[in-house]
Amino acid sequence: MATAEPRVPGRRALRALLLTVAVFSFACDACKKVIFNVPPKLEADKIVGRVNLKECLRSADLIQSGDPDFRVLDDGSVYTASPVVLSDEKRSFTIWLSDTKTQTQKEIKVLLEHQKKVLRKRHTKEAVLRRSKRRWAPIPCSMLENSLGPFPLFLQQVQSDAAQNYTIFYSISGRGVDQEPLNLFFIERDTGNLYCTRPVDREEYDVFDLIAYASTADGYSADLPLPLPIRVEDENDNHPIFTEAIYNFEVPESSKLGTTVGVVCATDRDEPDTMHTRLKYSILEQTPRSPGLFSVHPSTGVITTVTHYLDRETVDKYSLIMKVQDMDGQNFGLVGTSTCIITVKDSNDNAPTFKQNTYEASVEENAYNVEILRIPIEDKDLINTANWRANFTILKGNENEHFKISTDKETNEGVLYVVKPLNYEENHQVILEIGVGNEAPFTRDVALRMTTMNRALVTVHVRDQDEGPECSPAAQYIRITENAAVGSKINGYKAYDPETKSSNHLRYKKLNDPKGWITIDEISGSIITSKILDREAMAPRNELYNITVLAIDQDGKSYMNDNPPEVLQSYVTVCKPKMKYTDISAVDPDEPIHGAPFYFSLANTSPETNKIWTLTKVNDTAARLSYWKNAESQEYSVPITVKDREGQSTTKILTVNLCDCTHPSQCRAARRSAGVILGKWAILAILLGIALLFSVLLTLVCGVVGAKKRKGFPEDLAQQNLIISNTEAPGDDKVCSANGFMTQTVNNSGQGFCGTMGSGVKNGGQETIEMVKGGHQTLESCRGTGHHHTLDSCRGGPTEVDNCRYTYSEWHSFTQPRLGEDSIRGHTG
Repeated sequence: MATAEPRVPGRRALRALLLTVAVFSFACDACKKVIFNVPPKLEADKIVGRVNLKECLRSADLIQSGDPDFRVLDDGSVYTASPVVLSDEKRSFTIWLSDTKTQTQKEIKVLLEHQKKVLRKRHTKEAVLRRSKRRWAPIPCSMLENSLGPFPLFLQQVQSDAAQNYTIFYSISGRGVDQEPLNLFFIERDTGNLYCTRPVDREEYDVFDLIAYASTADGYSADLPLPLPIRVEDENDNHPIFTEAIYNFEVPESSKLGTTVGVVCATDRDEPDTMHTRLKYSILEQTPRSPGLFSVHPSTGVITTVTHYLDRETVDKYSLIMKVQDMDGQNFGLVGTSTCIITVKDSNDNAPTFKQNTYEASVEENAYNVEILRIPIEDKDLINTANWRANFTILKGNENEHFKISTDKETNEGVLYVVKPLNYEENHQVILEIGVGNEAPFTRDVALRMTTMNRALVTVHVRDQDEGPECSPAAQYIRITENAAVGSKINGYKAYDPETKSSNHLRYKKLNDPKGWITIDEISGSIITSKILDREAMAPRNELYNITVLAIDQDGKSYMNDNPPEVLQSYVTVCKPKMKYTDISAVDPDEPIHGAPFYFSLANTSPETNKIWTLTKVNDTAARLSYWKNAESQEYSVPITVKDREGQSTTKILTVNLCDCTHPSQCRAARRSAGVILGKWAILAILLGIALLFSVLLTLVCGVVGAKKRKGFPEDLAQQNLIISNTEAPGDDKVCSANGFMTQTVNNSGQGFCGTMGSGVKNGGQETIEMVKGGHQTLESCRGTGHHHTLDSCRGGPTEVDNCRYTYSEWHSFTQPRLGEDSIRGHTG
């Protein structure tokens, strides 16, 4: 809409105007007539009243005043354009409303009248009062908020038609009278003049719905109660306020033109849908003061970018002072401000670059798992983000997988390692091509600019090392005829010096020959048979007989991988559910070149074992054994195979106690309390005791049989397998006991005993009790001349008795500590 914009007075000027002007709007039908009661003199830029333009012509886009002394704003506010003096009691002018699109035009008549008071008193002479059928009409009334008075401020006069004939008294009720806020309004009883006693804040009370009453002196109601709404006209007394004192937004760098950054919002407590709450947003200031990079929509508060050249590496943060102004942004509108912090987020718009194009490094041959080079790079993106962290790749030269490269998370350097031994004799140097990128993908602009990733060449020089002889292949098969003559010579294993590629000056040594069938020529390495080879004697598997030969050079260095790696653990306890796994490790006594890295696996396991247990690599010498979460608590036997880098392997049965506990010691204590396990010495002692018992029984049987056939012997010699010597020292003569043990003779009486004799003192001599080891010799073979006799029914063995004799004290000393030891071992096992 096109309309003249008057200079609207400020708040202080409006209050000064209200000292002398009381404004009243008398609402008539739309587009017909509006009446304003005004004082005789009006100053310039003073508000006269407000006209409802929307009810007359809502689509009007052109507003014109028919009187140049008055101006009309878009919201219908009427202001004086210059000082006005009303010479007559009335003055009128026309407001023209036009819709240029539809060529529609309407007019509103505005009538200005002098402010006056009408006071009338009516006296009735009738004894009986009759109620008028015609209802008294309410007069629309309004007042400006925050009025400066003078108070009491006259608002309007209420009159009843019955006052023409009777004496009428007026009264009011409602909010502002007998309800909070109390005593804000009062009405003169006789005249019906309505007054306000103090200023009102529209934001607290926007309308007061009063009820007016007209009654006679005797209390008779002359009319029905009259609703009397008093509307509080809004004054632009509230500044617009942003919802946030500081806004924080983020926008990616290299954003497209028009990218939304964020939205600011402000509120105004003044009357909605008026000029007082029509807000406009703008940017007062940008820091740093570079060319404007942002804009804000004046009505919605949406902040957008106006350039696609945001670069975090140049400026990573901007500060905007935001402004909001009411009265649709006119210069007399009230203003509010806020701060907007815009952080430019990093995008991967800078590719990492090598500081130089070529690098050199060196490493000794046969070394592995060693760092040989650190490669620094430059990247302008934000540190410690995916846009900055580098990813290195070996593009060329690592076909045999001797190298690996990783990223140092702290320095962002590329760290080049040798992970598989290099051979100087095969390659004196290796040239690697290294490429670098980022963890995050590049932005589209960078990706279009870059045809290939940044690259650098690394030359790795391999330093020679004096190595031992090489045996290739590691196993050699030689065919020898069975029963070949002793001394047969066969060409043996040939090793060579990797430096000279020659077998000269090498010596050979036999390390392992189970049957001792061959010898090795130290100089030539030839195999010479030292015994007749018997294929059936060895019962070899696959008709193979394995021997191990060691080749040694002049410096005493050798090449050998004769030991497989071995798992260190045999028994482990896993407390579930606290422990999710257990780590196992292995060692290899061979040289490092024949050792780690080790390869762990479950050996020939059943589907059930594979379901419960899994093996994962921890490092070159350790693996992690994990269990299925629903596995039962019990002891498991888990076969684990470990293999070294050259394929030497071994399998070990690992006992895993899967236990419900918080610490493994609880499971060990429960295991001890479950029962006592006898050790090997305790079992041996028990078996010997049982054998001794059977010997006694057998001796008894033999004694009974001998008593029937031959002479009897003293009863005190029965039931024992011990001998008695009547000499001060044991003699040299031997007899065979009934159970096959060799025993010493009693005396030189010439009669031998194949039985046992009791202990005691005979003939005043001292007895010696001896326990003797048995053998596999019959009594028949023990017969000699003179004093030696045999018992045909008893069998013995071919054991020399002199070396097998033990005294009882020695036997006691041998068995008792071991019985105690095994008892203790059973408790602690």
